[in-house]
Amino acid sequence: MGYRLSKIYTRTGDKGETGLGDGRRVSKDHPRIEAIGEVDSLNSQLGILLAGLAESELDEVYEILAPCQHRLFDLGGQLAMPIYQALNVVEVERLEAVIDKWNEELGPLENFILPSGSLLVAQAHVCRSLARSAERRCQQLNSVEPLEGVGLCYINRLSDLLFVAARIIGKRQGVAEVLWRAAGEVQAE
Repeated sequence: MGYRLSKIYTRTGDKGETGLGDGRRVSKDHPRIEAIGEVDSLNSQLGILLAGLAESELDEVYEILAPCQHRLFDLGGQLAMPIYQALNVVEVERLEAVIDKWNEELGPLENFILPSGSLLVAQAHVCRSLARSAERRCQQLNSVEPLEGVGLCYINRLSDLLFVAARIIGKRQGVAEVLWRAAGEVQAE
């Protein structure tokens, strides 16, 4: 990708439209722009999680999740330039292998858990929920303009990885999972 931004503002979007990489202009609330925005939000929140992981010396989790930021940027590029395909099945398989490895270590989940326990666990869940939102926006776009490649599969698997990452972060921190209790259940102290 040789094109770089030399000027941040262009004034071309002041009337509610923006340009895509293929030259088309679309409204800023077009499903494609909504999908790009959700992927960008996820990427920003993932950056916060990665900063926290780096400070907490959770190197293994950091090294697994750090490439995901780059792949999310690739996905955003694919959404902005519909003929551009950067993601491939190898990326999806990488996520699946990590999910399987971490799940084996964690064992089966026997209760619903809450996005809580530590700041990093909660942030991983924020990222997971944003991945689901990005996936919904991409699916909405796909129903209007079919998407090529493995982007939908990647974002789906990434949300799964982030759920398992939240659990593995808690385990590495020695933080117990916060189990959901139905309304009316007695709270044990």
